[in-house]
Formats: sequence, C-alpha cells, structure tokens
Amino acid sequence: MSKINLICCLGEVASLIQHEGPGWRLVRDLNRGNYSVLVGGLSWAFELTEAEWICLSDIVLELVDQHRVLVDQLMTEESIELELDRAPWWCCLDGDRASWSLSVVLSAPDARSVEGRWPSPAAQAMAAAMRTLRETAL
Repeated sequence: MSKINLICCLGEVASLIQHEGPGWRLVRDLNRGNYSVLVGGLSWAFELTEAEWICLSDIVLELVDQHRVLVDQLMTEESIELELDRAPWWCCLDGDRASWSLSVVLSAPDARSVEGRWPSPAAQAMAAAMRTLRETAL
C-alpha cells in the first residue's frame, strides 16, 4: 500500500508532494531549486531536474501504456521486454502479463549519470505514482 503526503499552506499550491511504498519513493519539492524531484528504490535514490523528471515520466508512462495494449496478446507463459531510448534516458519494462520490473538509466555526455531499478510490484506502484504526480502537476 502506498501513501501520499501533500505539505502546503492554505491557499498555496503544494510545494512538497511525497509518494512512497515498499521499495519505491517519489518526492517533488518545488523549494529544492534545481533538483526538485527525488526518485528512489530499495537502498538507492537520486535527484532530478524538472526537465529530467518530465522526460523520465513520459518514457515510463509510454512503456506502461504499451504493455497495457500488448498484455492481452501474450500467452500466460510468455514474457515481454519493452525498451525506449530517448536521450538522455534509456528505460526498460521487463516482465509478463501480470507483473513487470522497470529499469532506468540517465546518461548524458558531459553530465552526471544515474541508474535505478524497481522490481515488481514496486515498479507498478512507482509508475502509478508517476502518473498521479504528472496529472497533479499539470
């Protein structure tokens, strides 16, 4: 089960939004300056700029949507691996009809690089939180 915290003052837009559950964490804090989004898994986390976050969430949500379209075409014993490479991100959804993991790599020339992975069911929860955060940020 996940939890969502909104911390703000009355009449203001939420400046801190935190989603977390077993094996995953997603935090957006507009007061943090350049690196306003934190994504994490079990024993790891990294901070992202708004542009990096938007690009990552777009790719992850596109992979999840592709899986949703293809899942009915898979037989029970079949597995699927979907990859998207859209600079500066590479993302992979790997699993079957019922469950999947997510792997992400940020790699930009002359910039920092990060790598993370969410196993099932943390991957599904993280993707759902990404969708929620993107929808509330619009």
